Amino acid sequence: MSDDCVFCTIAAGGLPADLVHEDDLFMAFRPLENLADVHALVIPRAHVSSIADVASLNDATRARMPVFIAAVASRLGLDAGGYRVVTNHGPDARQSVFHLHWHVLGGQALSESM
Repeated sequence: MSDDCVFCTIAAGGLPADLVHEDDLFMAFRPLENLADVHALVIPRAHVSSIADVASLNDATRARMPVFIAAVASRLGLDAGGYRVVTNHGPDARQSVFHLHWHVLGGQALSESM
C-alpha cells in the first residue's frame, strides 16, 4: 500500500466507493466521472504503479486479473453488447492515478478511433 495513493486508500476502506465487485485481490467501483454510459474501474488491492510494473504481482494474481475484469463486465450487464477494457501507462497516455487500474466501458457504441 502506498500512503499517498487514493486507490490504495479506497482498497483499504479509508474512502467510500460505489462498489461493483470485489474479492481478496481486486476491487471494482464506479468512478467519479463516467467516460461511457457504463463505466467501472478495476484495481488490484496491492499497489502497482501501472501495467509496466505488473510483473511485481505474483503469477496467480496476474492470471486472475482478466477473469475478474470479465466478471465485472458481466455484472454490469455488458456481455451482450460488448465492452472495452483500457489501461493507461504514464503521463503521455493520460494516466492520472499512478495505481494500475482498468477502465471497463460500455453500454453504448464506443468510438472507432481506438
